[in-house]
Amino acid sequence: MIKASDFGDDFSWGVATAALQIEGAADMYGKGPSIWDNFAKRSGKIKKGHSPAMACDFYHRYHEDIALVKLLGFSVFRFSISWPRVLPFGKGIVNEEGIRFYHNVIDECLEQGITPYITLYHWDLPEALEEEGGWTAFSINTAFNAFVTLCARTYGDKVKNWIVLNEPFGFTSLGYMLGVHAPGKTGLTNFFSAVHHTAIAQADGGRILRAEVSGANIGTTYSCSEIIPYTQSDADILAASRVDCLMNRLFIEPALGMGYPGQDWEVMEKFAISHSTWRHTERLTFDFDFIGLQNYFPLTIKYNAFIPVVQAWEVKAKNRKKPHTAMGWEINGDSFYNIIKQFASYPSVKNLVITENGAAFNDKLTGGAIDDTERIEYFRLYLLAVLRAKKEGINITGYMAWTLLDNFEWAEGFNARFGLVHNDFKTQQRTIKSSGYWWQEFLGK
Repeated sequence: MIKASDFGDDFSWGVATAALQIEGAADMYGKGPSIWDNFAKRSGKIKKGHSPAMACDFYHRYHEDIALVKLLGFSVFRFSISWPRVLPFGKGIVNEEGIRFYHNVIDECLEQGITPYITLYHWDLPEALEEEGGWTAFSINTAFNAFVTLCARTYGDKVKNWIVLNEPFGFTSLGYMLGVHAPGKTGLTNFFSAVHHTAIAQADGGRILRAEVSGANIGTTYSCSEIIPYTQSDADILAASRVDCLMNRLFIEPALGMGYPGQDWEVMEKFAISHSTWRHTERLTFDFDFIGLQNYFPLTIKYNAFIPVVQAWEVKAKNRKKPHTAMGWEINGDSFYNIIKQFASYPSVKNLVITENGAAFNDKLTGGAIDDTERIEYFRLYLLAVLRAKKEGINITGYMAWTLLDNFEWAEGFNARFGLVHNDFKTQQRTIKSSGYWWQEFLGK
């Protein structure tokens, strides 16, 4: 039986959340609109027309929700600062009510003996900045640096653990190339512009935190998936390599001083060559104290000449008769272990933290209780993978479960439930699931 003590006394255990997904109060207390507030108003963009306007109402219920973090036995609470809540127009005028709210959240964590981890950017760009081009515009970096400086100077005396960006490949590809997430832009030109400005932001943000926050522990997080070729044909292997380049290497390698990954792929080679001069490489580089990994599934990739640019196609888990979550994501602990090993193989990576990991299942509330055995088994399997890597000498110092509450899950709306605590979005009633009680027992609380 796996136990928390197997990971060592100095291992950190936490839960992760994001402002847009839980806070609500979307147009209250001086907050400006975010790209997701506006995206959700566009017909057909969010399943069932769901909206983050109220989400989990964390804004009014943070006392009880942080108490839940404590009750479940976690010592770390990861949350993000909503950029448009503190800077309604993205820059310039500061919203003092928004500033005060995050002071209250931080103070509540500290009073409960919970260590706060702040994520600076978790996808909720101010709409006012998107109207200027968002992440495709060079001006975004000036605005982002001012936002980071404000947060560092405002909260740096209380908070020492910082995450600059959440999943940069996720929000640049889904929001600026495929258009299925906010702000809904499409095309390679938008994507590569957003990539470059985002890669600059992750390093600039790290440098600002280093200068402004004494004793800061600074990281950034990457979504990552082991990329597995469907067959051992040259075509499938090369297709898998292209996907790996985008999903796993595109942002970490510039941060490590390696420049953008250029390889036997004309599209990426052109981008890498034009954006990897010594001036670019120097600005893109920052020595992070930790790298956050966020893993949910592997991808099995088959060559497909009809797919533009990447010429690759995912072979779904259900079509390969593999176990999967309610979202169709393959459940594979060995793959989790493999992707940890892949990121640990970079010599410049000093420390890994699993900053998100979890699963959505079709939870059912029966008689006031939720028995989510599938989620418990998922966590057991994935924690064994972390322990295996740690025992082999990889420096992994923490794990954060996604997520505390069922929340607004981006384009999935309220349909995808990842929480350890069930939320009734009509009444905002919280009900701890069996997986929440399992964590309580696992952590010995």
